Amino acid sequence: MRTKLLMAAALLATASHAHAANPLRDAIAKDMPSLIEIYRDLHANPELSFEEVKTAAKLAAEAKRLGFQVTEGVGKTGVVAVLKNGAGPTVMIRADMDGLPVIEQTGLPYASKVRGVSKSGTETGIMHACGHDTHMTAWVSTARQLVANKDKWSGTLVMILQPAEEIGAGAKAMLDDGLYTRFPKPDYAIAFHDAAQFPAGTIGYQSGWALANVDSVDIKVKGVGGHGAYPHTTKDPIVLASRIVTALQTLVSREVDPQDAAVVTVGSFHAGAKHNIISDEATLLLTVRSYSDETRKLLLDGIRRIAKGEAIAAGVPEDRMPVVSVNEAEFTPATFNTSPLTERVASLFKKQFGEQRVIETKPVMGGEDFSRFYLADKANVQSMIFWVGGVPQAEMEAAAKSGKPLPSLHSPYWVPDAEKVIATASEALTLAAMDLMKK
Repeated sequence: MRTKLLMAAALLATASHAHAANPLRDAIAKDMPSLIEIYRDLHANPELSFEEVKTAAKLAAEAKRLGFQVTEGVGKTGVVAVLKNGAGPTVMIRADMDGLPVIEQTGLPYASKVRGVSKSGTETGIMHACGHDTHMTAWVSTARQLVANKDKWSGTLVMILQPAEEIGAGAKAMLDDGLYTRFPKPDYAIAFHDAAQFPAGTIGYQSGWALANVDSVDIKVKGVGGHGAYPHTTKDPIVLASRIVTALQTLVSREVDPQDAAVVTVGSFHAGAKHNIISDEATLLLTVRSYSDETRKLLLDGIRRIAKGEAIAAGVPEDRMPVVSVNEAEFTPATFNTSPLTERVASLFKKQFGEQRVIETKPVMGGEDFSRFYLADKANVQSMIFWVGGVPQAEMEAAAKSGKPLPSLHSPYWVPDAEKVIATASEALTLAAMDLMKK
């Protein structure tokens, strides 16, 4: 894969010196100074999940200027912009708006200096460390190009700005607020995400499972506390929690089909406050990843069984059994790219950008609540999310030579090649929408 990506980077560099007639690409390039201005403003002024008030207002105003019928405040801070252009299918294009509680360390002249309070109540810096600023800017560019090319397509365009993707709650909030009843329901739902593992301007896609189920699970391990000098008088929750952590590793290695992807990660272990005191509780925080509903159930049931079984083996009283809590409010269901749409759009991309620039990728274990737009009406909605590489070519080549890892999404150092991401994504989204609604 690394060789293939380096080849793609080299081809992109070569292609930049050649220029074939491409009116859409030329129009986006001409508009790029305005788009970069929008991008830098969004980057410098991020807002946390469900707080995207100013961001939504700026972009809603842009959609209104273009002639869309715009509704704000959908799902708290979401925006729905509708443009009816004759008979035909309905295409929905989504961009997500929220930033992350991350202190930016990129050194950019337009770096975010915004501070706020995270969901956990901690004061923090805020940064578009996941590239949602490129997503929104490409959304604006796509809207502009589709309006400019209204004579080439017929149908209904629904462009939405979704809040709170980072906490997996925004898509559900918009659906619960009538996205599919108050507004035209899409026949096709499309989105993209910038990627920190591909050369800038490369497109990645996959049919079928694209991103995973994401569950947050808390385990409160109860014990009987006491003096550290007399452990025999206690039921040590730290030892019990450690046994649970170890036993959980067998869920994926011994209970899940080896050809089925799954992850159980214990990301936090908290217990005790002093050297010589055995506490009466320990808390484990887990992230659990899967694709199918069946595998998800197997993992969650297994976590409950292991926690209780280890407690029984340790002699913990029945009234002190571990409490396993699955945070359903933050559950993100797996994202599925429907085959007919994905294959059609991928073929279109290959024709437009060239075979080497469009790469079939593997599913990832990250999560995206874009999945909910398909799951809300699987019988009638086709859905696709694709990747647009954001790694500057020079950085990609340097990392390949040195072996030094590149900054990932959510890193305080993540700086995508914004111009290439925006240009590639807006060209791809516009092309896909015009093809799906072509006259």
